[in-house]
Amino acid sequence: MTTIGYIVGGGLKENLRARLTIAPQEVQEGAFVVVESHDWQFYGLVTDLQLGATDPRFADEQSENRLPGELAALLHGQTLYTNLEILPALMLERGPDLTSPEYPAWREAHPDDPRLLPVKTIPPHHAVVRLAEPGDIAEIFGKPEEEGNFVIGTTREQGHPVCIDLRKLVQRSSGVFGATGTGKSFLTRIVLAGLIHDNAAAVLVFDMHNEYGFDDTATDTGLRVPGLKDKFSSRVRVVGLGQGAQIRGHTPDFNLEIAMGDIQPRDIELLGRELDLKETTPTTLDALVTEFGAGRWFTEFRQMEVGTVIETDEGKKTPAPGSVAHWANGAGVNVMAAEGLHNKMRRLFNRAYIVETPAADSVGEVIKALEAGQHVVLSFGHFESDLDYLLVSNLLTRRIRDAWEKRTNAFRTSGKDEPHPLVIVLEEAHKLLNREMAAQTTFSTIAREMRKYYVTLLIIDQRPSQIYDEVMSQLGTRISGWLGDEDDIRAVLSGLAGREALRGMLARLQPKEEVLLLGWGVPMPLPVRSRRYDAAFWEDLLGKKRGADAALRDLGFG
Repeated sequence: MTTIGYIVGGGLKENLRARLTIAPQEVQEGAFVVVESHDWQFYGLVTDLQLGATDPRFADEQSENRLPGELAALLHGQTLYTNLEILPALMLERGPDLTSPEYPAWREAHPDDPRLLPVKTIPPHHAVVRLAEPGDIAEIFGKPEEEGNFVIGTTREQGHPVCIDLRKLVQRSSGVFGATGTGKSFLTRIVLAGLIHDNAAAVLVFDMHNEYGFDDTATDTGLRVPGLKDKFSSRVRVVGLGQGAQIRGHTPDFNLEIAMGDIQPRDIELLGRELDLKETTPTTLDALVTEFGAGRWFTEFRQMEVGTVIETDEGKKTPAPGSVAHWANGAGVNVMAAEGLHNKMRRLFNRAYIVETPAADSVGEVIKALEAGQHVVLSFGHFESDLDYLLVSNLLTRRIRDAWEKRTNAFRTSGKDEPHPLVIVLEEAHKLLNREMAAQTTFSTIAREMRKYYVTLLIIDQRPSQIYDEVMSQLGTRISGWLGDEDDIRAVLSGLAGREALRGMLARLQPKEEVLLLGWGVPMPLPVRSRRYDAAFWEDLLGKKRGADAALRDLGFG
């Protein structure tokens, strides 16, 4: 047991203070410490280290320069000190020692103990403070060998493994945050590998930059980065956007085409910023649906021409049949508004993946794969614009939402098969979940309401401050790397207890391979050194250490 100090002050409404009995360099901000107090243990984080002196003169005078070394050291030990500020997070009632005569009666009266509780009292003066040991970490975050527990990293001081409960993680939406270059994508790959290996949920990744499916190359080291398809070949299906799409020189398992009849007016309205749509757009779209029907309006509007006229017998020019103007006049729609919308929608009309009659129901194939517990990486190929990302991800997710709601309702009313949990992964989530667009997208509905239908989000973003507050409040677990912007730090910590104490901790993380675990999905906040996405990680996950059942799952059986 590594004792580092003892309690000298503090309270429930403020952090605890402890007098350090070792050199201050041996303890860091964010250290996980335990305070021993009779039958209770208090778990907390070091949030600050403060130098102090019994008299300010001893701090000012450099006694080591005018006194012998041993005498100066003795004087310093009596007059100069360091205090720790500790944010208490949890308390555990341990009960009597196992060998105590009181233990049988205590165990009978407390059959479910030991148990973790929010901090409701404080330890006494001089209670011993020590660094957490592996057993303490396992008591709170779970043992690595237990089913569903996944090692996300290690404590920074002593390298003890820290787990997250994957089953709990997928019960609510979650987020991975960090400034550009902090390794968000690598950390997300690690989490997804754990979800896939453990079969905790089906995963749908909207892979805008073609990073997750097949092997990639790290931009900073030039080393090979294994793709999820390469490691879980039978359980991950890579889908390419558009007929004949190639992803990093590989042929995907199948291609996704969008039927024109599947596009609804709200899908177009979602693209208001990208297409610079005007306030007249909803009126024009509504008229198109009224005229041609929900399944034909896009096709009919696409076939119309702009600017074509015919000359009447009287020598006047009038809009030609089949033109936008001709339709607008007949439908009572402003001609300039209709022609302007048509011109802006040409970017969609020319998209090769939007076809009148797809070769197959590829959207249905994606849904079937996810319902069967498989995992889908939708790679956008060369369609890497925000326009493609916004349209395809929202349209596909809308269909998925409908399917999962129907399955859940059938399960609850008639006892049919329980839906498999689904996690939808969104890169650059602020493009879909900012204040202006959140209310229009399916993703906002998923964050707020869909966990009761077994669907949650995993959002990855470098600017969490640009994500709508209501969506951020729905994120159960937040895993954040270093953030330099104060607004981003505030957004990540919003709604959490002790956020003032955690703010500096988050701002002072190492730029890479250090993250702060926060929120509902973890018992208490904790900075950890994240695992590296390397050969050792895959050997540990897929190598000889896995059991037979896990090996069979990786091969696609079960």
